[in-house]
Amino acid sequence: MLRKHLENHTIILASGSPRRHYFFKELDIPFTIDVREVEEVYPPHLKASEITNYLAQLKASVFQDISENEILITSDTIVWKDGIAIGKPRDRDEAIAMLQNLSASMHEVFTSVCFTLQKEQITVCDSTKVWFKELSLSEIEYYLDTCKPFDKAGSYGIQDWLGYIGIEKLEGCFFNVMGLPTRLVYKTLMEIANR
Repeated sequence: MLRKHLENHTIILASGSPRRHYFFKELDIPFTIDVREVEEVYPPHLKASEITNYLAQLKASVFQDISENEILITSDTIVWKDGIAIGKPRDRDEAIAMLQNLSASMHEVFTSVCFTLQKEQITVCDSTKVWFKELSLSEIEYYLDTCKPFDKAGSYGIQDWLGYIGIEKLEGCFFNVMGLPTRLVYKTLMEIANR
């Protein structure tokens, strides 16, 4: 459905995430991939969605060559717990510590998506609350050794083994936890296409 509305636009997805690529394919949105390096550093005073908004916009800032019919899409996801942003782990030990911290508690996942056009920029954000059961060290180690989620914020993928056995409850968009609030992406692209 969206494909027809976007026939006069070129979507550029600036993400190396296989999950985000999958979502765009499933939404039937034609896209090209163009990933450019950016140092993902944000001012320390930013909180929660301010961080993901900032980083999604920062990732767009390295693209100075957007043409009239192009829509650049950048995004960022963080796990937020007790006032602290939890990103991707540096190593296995940090991943263990992250998952122990998330065990038997609630955290939030924030994903911002930035749509950059030649003359404007639109940023949207979604948040989802996730409750984990108490995770044993053996469950954490098994998960890390089997699924190797070292490229994921918070050291887990909700669609992986740990999500199957560890999630007690969630409030909000499931797909947001996977890294893309699909409903918001669809809605925003439809609004842009129908101007």
